[in-house]
Amino acid sequence: MTSSKCETPTAVLKDTETLEAVIDCLTEHVKIPMQGACDRKTLLEILVRAASQNESVEQTCKALEDVPGGNTIRYHLEKLEEIAALEHDLNEALQCRIPPRIRGGKQNVAIDLNLIPYYGIPSEAEAPYIYRSQARAGTCSFYAYATVYVISRGKRVTIALHAVRRDETLVCVITHLLDRVADLEMTIQCLYLDRGFFSVPVIRWLHAGEIPFVMPVIIRGKQGGTRALLTPRRTRMTQYTMHSPLYGSATFQVGVIGTYTKGKYGRHRLEYQAYVVHRVPARLRGVPDDYRKRFGIESSYRLKNQSRIPTTTKNPVVRLLYMGIAFLLVDLWVYLVWTYVSRPRKGGRLLKPDAFPYNTMLRFLRQAIDRKYIINETIYLCL
Repeated sequence: MTSSKCETPTAVLKDTETLEAVIDCLTEHVKIPMQGACDRKTLLEILVRAASQNESVEQTCKALEDVPGGNTIRYHLEKLEEIAALEHDLNEALQCRIPPRIRGGKQNVAIDLNLIPYYGIPSEAEAPYIYRSQARAGTCSFYAYATVYVISRGKRVTIALHAVRRDETLVCVITHLLDRVADLEMTIQCLYLDRGFFSVPVIRWLHAGEIPFVMPVIIRGKQGGTRALLTPRRTRMTQYTMHSPLYGSATFQVGVIGTYTKGKYGRHRLEYQAYVVHRVPARLRGVPDDYRKRFGIESSYRLKNQSRIPTTTKNPVVRLLYMGIAFLLVDLWVYLVWTYVSRPRKGGRLLKPDAFPYNTMLRFLRQAIDRKYIINETIYLCL
């Protein structure tokens, strides 16, 4: 019987180092015009503290001593007017701190739209960015942000972000995002798309670009249409032609795969799913399992929501900044885990994300800033 050797714990990351990594990245790439006593680093630290606490900028300014007021912070943020320039800066920030071998490598990626519900009557500045979609959360109007997400073990990061305009087509959105991916000189091994992209223009464009992709088929019709693909009930590869009164037709390969539900949702039976499959070398029966990895992009949205600054501003540029900071914090967490909370070993790097979960990173940021500025613990009232 051999006894295991107890290793002495080693400090690998401190809260001050975590804050420094985040502020350095933001300072390097996010350009906010400043004047007066408030400097850019202080402003960014207030934004990071608000994000880590998932609270408004106004609440953060009231919680800290010796910091500019909420009106001062909003005054400087309102100077951001060029949404294209800010989007470029945020994408540079997202791509500057990524784990190794993503840049210049061959990766599976996912593209999706993250919809933030919008209520009320849009202002003139907001209107171009209010995206219409199916009703959700009591509205059909949304702020829409499209993202590209790398599907790789231990390196699941968002590498591009785009604020979707009201008049943009899905083809325009995909084109814009893939242009940003090209900056990394990364080869797309397979592109995974949500069923919302299932349309003639998107499929024709991806075919023309010879981009390998997988996308679920929307089942329509009672007996005909795409529902006819599910009969006969057997796993197979077939061809289907989809027609559109506006965009013509598109012919594509469809993989029909039967999977056993294993008691999910109380069902014990064999169910069939259909996927558009183009230039994907994987075996047909493995397509559902491979596609299931795409749902990691949904996990990135849930993590992002833990650090998105709540706001009621009608400025779409400021909203994009808050969204970009939230995605960037998730990316930097992945980068810090890969760089510090791991160790090299034969067969692949051993990551320890459980030792540094995302909420711990947010706590590190919050407490490092709180020590620097001191928490306001007293209420004053003029009598």
